[in-house]
Amino acid sequence: MKKLTLFAVACLLIACGGEIPTAEQTSYNTMTITKSDITIPLKYSATLKGTSDVTIKPQISGQLMEVCITEGQQVKKGDVLFRIDSRDKELELQSAEANLLAAEAQESSAKLEFESNKNLYAKGIVSKYVLDNAENTYKQAQASVAQYKAAANRARVNLSYCTITAPVDGVIGSIPVFAGDQVDASTYLTMVSGNAKMYAEFSVSESVLEERANGEADGSLADFPDVTFLFKSGTEYGKKGRITSITGTVDRTTGALTCKATFPNPNGVLYSGIQGTVVIPFDVKQVIVVPQNAVVRLQSKSLVYKVAADSCAYSAIVKTVGIGSERDLVVMEGLEVGEVIVTEGANNLVEGQRVLF
Repeated sequence: MKKLTLFAVACLLIACGGEIPTAEQTSYNTMTITKSDITIPLKYSATLKGTSDVTIKPQISGQLMEVCITEGQQVKKGDVLFRIDSRDKELELQSAEANLLAAEAQESSAKLEFESNKNLYAKGIVSKYVLDNAENTYKQAQASVAQYKAAANRARVNLSYCTITAPVDGVIGSIPVFAGDQVDASTYLTMVSGNAKMYAEFSVSESVLEERANGEADGSLADFPDVTFLFKSGTEYGKKGRITSITGTVDRTTGALTCKATFPNPNGVLYSGIQGTVVIPFDVKQVIVVPQNAVVRLQSKSLVYKVAADSCAYSAIVKTVGIGSERDLVVMEGLEVGEVIVTEGANNLVEGQRVLF
């Protein structure tokens, strides 16, 4: 009779156009926690600089007669960059050379006098006093020659300073001076950026190097992997670089060390002053990686929903770190291998909700 009554109710609902209610079921994607080895791309802001950037300043004072280069020009070592008025220096050199000739003539005469008196003294014709006096005169003449020779060399060097040449291969920077300007040793003329190789300078936290020291790597520069450089636009420079220096001390203010990564620049497309990002691939062994969708942000906390044996989901606080990926996070605390968590739909769960999978 009870079955018949239920059947009659069902028929009545159908006849009246009603629908028999059904239980709403929602399925969630889940994953079982495991550990794996991953490579994390560590990113650091960096500024490029030529490995042999040289500031050009004059070594003498004078009027700038000629600017022989233009900004951005590629130059070779020894190419003429600037010319300073050399007329005074040429006269100084001529005077020094004339003084040297006169001193050499006096030396020659003093030498003849000394040699003559030495022969006469041997024959007993002149006294020892005369001989000693001739010898002293000769030595004074030799000293004068040395002095004037040094003065001539100094004048020659000063004259050479009137022609300023490139000390290295590179690219010319800004030129704030013009022909006709008066310059001296403090005047900035330009910079030659030796850009055959460029280095990117950046800071690395002490903790990163500690992690590396605790791993299998021996910590030497040669053991670091190749690094890449990203321009501000996000474009990757086509050639890999190498970590070539790390400062030996930690900055007490920032807790970081200064590093330099050197990049080849055969086509001259990198310039001093370019800012970008150095990316270092950092290998991490046996860590837990979960999708970002599995982590629910609640104020300052990060939660995941673990699926218990009763198929219900319960929240758990986790500690995560980014790995440079838009999809994944590394869980440092809060999960164990073998546990099951919800990966899709975690934001819609409530505590203790049954998860059908």
